Amino acid sequence: MKLQSLVLAAAAATALTMTTAFAVPAGTWSIAAGAHYVDPKSDNGTLDNGLSVDVDGDIQPTISGEYFIANNVGVELLAALPFHHDFDLNSADGTQVLTGKTQHLPPTLSVQYHFDSDNMPMNVKPFVGVGVNYTTFFKERISNGGDLDLDDSVGVAGHVGLDIPFAPTEAFRIDARYMDIKTDATLDGSDIGEIDISPWAYGIAFVKQF
Repeated sequence: MKLQSLVLAAAAATALTMTTAFAVPAGTWSIAAGAHYVDPKSDNGTLDNGLSVDVDGDIQPTISGEYFIANNVGVELLAALPFHHDFDLNSADGTQVLTGKTQHLPPTLSVQYHFDSDNMPMNVKPFVGVGVNYTTFFKERISNGGDLDLDDSVGVAGHVGLDIPFAPTEAFRIDARYMDIKTDATLDGSDIGEIDISPWAYGIAFVKQF
């Protein structure tokens, strides 16, 4: 079973049993440092020239900061080192025609709700969030030597996860994020269609509250 299914199921189950006690007080800061694997969706679109796009995944270090504007409610900003993606352009019969690569940065701003840990195994603290993702692409390359350009993308983002405390202000985090990332592609100045990456990102991190 994929990590996203496990995290979603755990978050849903604990949401049904949450109490009215506060998990995190307003005014708290937290920092999470770890890594995420960006796993693009399986069908990344077909360009105007009839070639289908297949984008691979990548893992990079990530860091996020969260400020709790109310009890249990935080605003989080996620940042990362650039993700590197190779991609194939394939004909209708699956034959590879061209290859390419790009890098991107996907800063994501989310509003999150952290459930209370009362009566939860190991005092785990589930959370859910929704927000907006901005992705900027750079260092685009394509094997035919053409001038490839990928437009920046803005889309919705979702977030679910579990914090597993091992000290009063420290925890181990596992999470899954969905990011709606679609980019218009231009080759040698001509529009060639849209590439739909829209990945799930699976992460682990160390979390410290202040």
